[in-house]
Amino acid sequence: MTVVTDATFQTAVLERSKTVPVVVDLWATWCGPCRTLSPIIEKVIAETGGSVELATVDVDANPRVAQAFGVQSIPSVFALRDGQVVDSFVGALPEHAVREWVGRLAPGTSRLEDLVARGDEASLQEAHELDPDNVDVAARLGELWRAQGRLEEAEQLLAPFERTVAAATVLARVRLERQGVVLDGDVDMTLDHLLEQSAADEQARANLLTVLDALGPEDPRYLTYRRRLMNQLH
Repeated sequence: MTVVTDATFQTAVLERSKTVPVVVDLWATWCGPCRTLSPIIEKVIAETGGSVELATVDVDANPRVAQAFGVQSIPSVFALRDGQVVDSFVGALPEHAVREWVGRLAPGTSRLEDLVARGDEASLQEAHELDPDNVDVAARLGELWRAQGRLEEAEQLLAPFERTVAAATVLARVRLERQGVVLDGDVDMTLDHLLEQSAADEQARANLLTVLDALGPEDPRYLTYRRRLMNQLH
């Protein structure tokens, strides 16, 4: 992080942005939202490993920089590349939104993407800590825990995302395993049996949908049997 003044702005921001993207955080000591946002920006940019740099400007002490950006409200954050503003936002964003914003500036693979690509438990846990609202990361970690037999932990992790397809697939597998049902053997026979019973048996219908969710939308039977169930009920 570089503390920038009116005197150093040309070199520290404009010239430097010709080498690496520079994020300029304009703040003031009296600004409450600035005190919330600044440490988030600092943390997220640190995670880029130097592929994006941070410059902070106290607008009260450096009015010329604030005037150059046309700042009317703080916190105001600008991203510069090759001496030009390429993106900006005003106000205190949550961490996941700041990470997404910074990620658009960082060349190459982000820290989060690198951790997900590794795919081991420690990496996925770190990725989840970096971006707790990321459904795909949570689903990958939940599936790993399910495979390890840590069903309760997987269910607790994924419960907030249960309305998303990725999480619903893993949650369905977890809930089937809690009932002692494992998706191996002749799954088609199981699906046909549940479908046959579904017209008159609400529990069979629920079980059928749970099995289909556990297979996931990439499995061709996911849509086929849902259509057959809909046709049977109507």
